[in-house]
Amino acid sequence: MNEIIKLVLPSFLDTLYMVFLSTLFSILLGAPLGITLVLTEKDGLINMPKLNTILGTIINITRSIPFVILIILLFPLSRVIVGTSIGKEAAVVPLSIAAAPFVARVVESALKEIDKGIVEAAISLGASTNQIVFKVLLKEALPGLVLGITLTMVNIIGYSAMAGVIGGGGIGDLAVRYGYQRFRTDILIATVVVLVLLVEITQRSGNYIAKKIDRR
Repeated sequence: MNEIIKLVLPSFLDTLYMVFLSTLFSILLGAPLGITLVLTEKDGLINMPKLNTILGTIINITRSIPFVILIILLFPLSRVIVGTSIGKEAAVVPLSIAAAPFVARVVESALKEIDKGIVEAAISLGASTNQIVFKVLLKEALPGLVLGITLTMVNIIGYSAMAGVIGGGGIGDLAVRYGYQRFRTDILIATVVVLVLLVEITQRSGNYIAKKIDRR
């Protein structure tokens, strides 16, 4: 039992590291894209349907690439950014890029659920585009955004496990190197239990926070 804990704990912490940073960077990359999609749609605050179509196409293409293929394609970029293509730091790059399009769609969907009457009222009061985005749209959509980010984190946890298959570190790497290659069924079971618990805690925490901040 002590051996399992000594093996699982460092890998678990590596997974938390990857999930936290990847979630942060995917939000920084994806949220502006999602906001832009809403603003530039036809009859949006910034009517630029051609730009909207281009961005939407890029997002759809990126989302359609399987993560295992994407992480291989991004090996060179990982080397440029962090100096290596293996390990937890390198895995953050493809994890962030893979999750960013998902975040963009999550943000777009959450913002589109806002009653247009609220936006029209803000416009009639002379609010600028920035004010409408940050003080109206994002504020009103916050519960939905929290749930969307929670779902993103759950996906990243799954992606991080896949990244371990090709040297990304974390729980997935432990499952392959110790569980599969060394025929340690106990390690495989331990990694599965840890991942299930991590997903469950993440989802429940997100649901709780979203419910607390929902003023409707």
